[in-house]
Amino acid sequence: MDSTMQWHKLLSSSRLVEAVPNIPDAGRTVFEKDFDKIIFSSSFRRLKDKTQVFSLVENDYIRSRLTHSLEASCVGRTLGTLVGSEIIKRHYAELQSFQARDFGDIVAAACLAHDIGNPPFGHAGEDAIQEWFKSAKAEKVLSLLSANQTEDFKKFEGNAQGFRTLVKLENRPSLKGLQFTCAMLATFTKYPREAGINSSLFKKYNAIDNNKSTKKHGFFQSEKDLFPQVAKEVGLIPRNQKAAWWCRHPLAFLVEAADDICYHIVDLEDGFQMGYITYQDAIALLHDILKDERLDIVTDETENIKYLRAKAIHKLITEVKQVFLDYEDKLLDGTFDSPFTTEIASGEKLKEIIDITRKNVYESCEVVEVKIAGYEVIGGLLEEFIAAISDENLSKSYLMKKLIPNFREQEDIYTKILQVTDYIAGMTDSFAVSLFKKIKGISLPRGGR
Repeated sequence: MDSTMQWHKLLSSSRLVEAVPNIPDAGRTVFEKDFDKIIFSSSFRRLKDKTQVFSLVENDYIRSRLTHSLEASCVGRTLGTLVGSEIIKRHYAELQSFQARDFGDIVAAACLAHDIGNPPFGHAGEDAIQEWFKSAKAEKVLSLLSANQTEDFKKFEGNAQGFRTLVKLENRPSLKGLQFTCAMLATFTKYPREAGINSSLFKKYNAIDNNKSTKKHGFFQSEKDLFPQVAKEVGLIPRNQKAAWWCRHPLAFLVEAADDICYHIVDLEDGFQMGYITYQDAIALLHDILKDERLDIVTDETENIKYLRAKAIHKLITEVKQVFLDYEDKLLDGTFDSPFTTEIASGEKLKEIIDITRKNVYESCEVVEVKIAGYEVIGGLLEEFIAAISDENLSKSYLMKKLIPNFREQEDIYTKILQVTDYIAGMTDSFAVSLFKKIKGISLPRGGR
């Protein structure tokens, strides 16, 4: 890689369809419009009933995917604005038409959407989809696909589903999606590559061991024609000419950092609220990040944790900002590819927090039980719907396909499977459980007039 990304291209406000102009709006910038479109989308609203850590919990204090996304967006806006202010000073001749808020708005919108493609039951939902397609039940239908199409499902990714949601599923007639800016779409894409890349190419870049942005794929074969348009418009650096594979947009690292900061610190707080982490442990871990800062502690334990959580997030934002500025050159030439949270001064403390949270919260009976239920529900739904589109049971398949919104019978088998995964990935936890019970005959829909 011998080229360098340029900020004026990275901040491109162009959209995927050239026929759709950016209409001037005195009240909002184009990047603020991106943010607003996500807020008003149905896919975003459904995050209110999708698992963050605790699923279907009755405690209103505990975060869902919706509240997590909103919090990550707040952190992302601050990070982007702070970084943008310094980047504009460094490259004023190139960026004099931009403002620091543009950086903040791009990152905020990408953070807001970062979980929009996640299926029900959190990461267990992703795992359940992957495992079903790796099972013997899927062999017949997958044998009809290309190798890369098969990898889309065997390594199903919420990130790739998110890109598909933004550019296609939240659509308007005859247009590609909601028409987000290329800058936001590139910043959203944490893993700018397709699935099924030859392992020898990975070894060339040490991707299996070192590179964070190549761990997963960020778009399906169905969107393989669209992401290159985004990459070209913003000037991402290609990693290899034989595969759809690029270096990350530099601001994507801020999206990842905002997500990491929130789930590290907030999952600790939620674990305390649910009784899985003691007050003493939570206080000690947050104190370790804040070190010698003066802290005003009151008698109410919950208020103390909330106060220290806010202070810790502020401290981490400051550290991440500095790492970005220190590594700007390497971010622009594509040679930096590590999470910022491993590079900051508090990196080891964050690792301690996630280790304790994993042991006490993620492996608690309540969380594990929900994950197991997720495997059963999602696996059961996939089995029924994939059988239906494969016509394995002609008498039942006609009825099952009626349940898939706007199902298109004339499509090829790859697209039919995508219609199924689109439907299931878009479900809330509650809807998935309810539908599973109904189609399995465990409960019946209530009729009435």
